[in-house]
Amino acid sequence: MAVITYRDALNQAIREEMRLDPSVFLMGEEVGVYQGAYKVSRGLLDEFGPMRVVDTPITELGFAGVGVGAAMVGLRPIVEFMTWNFALLAIDQVVNTAAKMRYMSGGQISVPAVFRGPGGSALQLAAQHSQAFESWYAHIPGLKVVMPATPADAKGLLKSAIRDEDPVVFIEGEMLYNTKGEVPEGEYLTPIGVADVKRAGTDVTLICHSKTVSVALKAAEQLAADGIDAEVVDLRTIRPLDHETVLASVSKTHRAVVVEEGWSFAGVGAQVVDVIQREIFDELDSPVLRVTGADVPMPYNKHLEKASKADPPKVIAAVKRVMYLES
Repeated sequence: MAVITYRDALNQAIREEMRLDPSVFLMGEEVGVYQGAYKVSRGLLDEFGPMRVVDTPITELGFAGVGVGAAMVGLRPIVEFMTWNFALLAIDQVVNTAAKMRYMSGGQISVPAVFRGPGGSALQLAAQHSQAFESWYAHIPGLKVVMPATPADAKGLLKSAIRDEDPVVFIEGEMLYNTKGEVPEGEYLTPIGVADVKRAGTDVTLICHSKTVSVALKAAEQLAADGIDAEVVDLRTIRPLDHETVLASVSKTHRAVVVEEGWSFAGVGAQVVDVIQREIFDELDSPVLRVTGADVPMPYNKHLEKASKADPPKVIAAVKRVMYLES
């Protein structure tokens, strides 16, 4: 398999789907001539032309609405937000129209649209541009929420999202675009709603997604040096949530730590903990702990920013608590 970057895996997925299906098109700010703010759409304008790679004005609400309308009449738009922070301006179209149209039309109208772009924090982008909103969108019936952590999953999940008949919120890790990994060439689909065990273990389960997968894997490596064997479960999809994989892992290890980038209150981890304690409470040897971003707007100062993020030392400390090695 070829080793390519996360951004090139996304580009490959879009290119392949546009070649396969003429109803697929890409739209958003600077996706054409500039080739994307993060170069995900590099080369697509030259191959497919301005009718299928559409540069839009800086009007998130407007072009999101155009995308929803296009999906309602049979096209498959890929709507790129330069960042999910900017998508706050388009949330009415995503939440009130795309998510509800199938229900409100009695199943007559579907909205096969993908809303995609980078989410979460990067480096010193400060409070307004460092927000993890996946729990917001996962709260909404009618939306699927997908967050790949690796180049292979980025390709496989994006292809599945483009083919899905329902609207998909596809949040890419802003710090992941340059990461590399093996990616199958050609037809390769990763099913939506299926988690992945990124590392097998027996002592504790680390449940994570997107950028926190690398955090959990680094923590697992360090824990191994202390004789603690951690299993790492990458959710990949926030909604629908793969209960089966999570419960099977925790039933095996009997301990769990949930790691996420977002704020703690009403976060994704809270939903995961609810599933675990409701379904397999008697399997737990200790309470499930969460490692989250700090409950503050993201600081600009790089030292405070680092302190605000989930990192391996925080995960290791939580693991030692659930194993009763530290108080």
